[in-house]
Amino acid sequence: MVKEVNASHLLVKNEKKAKEILELIRGGETFEAMAKKYSLCPSKSKGGALGWFGRSQMVPEFEKAAFDGQPGTVVGPIRTEFGWHLIKVVDKR
Repeated sequence: MVKEVNASHLLVKNEKKAKEILELIRGGETFEAMAKKYSLCPSKSKGGALGWFGRSQMVPEFEKAAFDGQPGTVVGPIRTEFGWHLIKVVDKR
């Protein structure tokens, strides 16, 4: 059973913007560059890197998406109380 996820994310105000950024990533832009440019979260200075986190450390919708995602993939857009997230699952352990 996966106990921790290493993930990065970017946070924007609406689903439309999240989908636009996702298309840029699919088109070849790096997740890190898009997080630095568009994210509203302070983690943007680190390309959205959140590091390792376990269960119950994130809001439920974010946690479920991160734990369900496969390493190397970008998940989302995911809506939480903070806005809309794209989550890059880096690794699991």
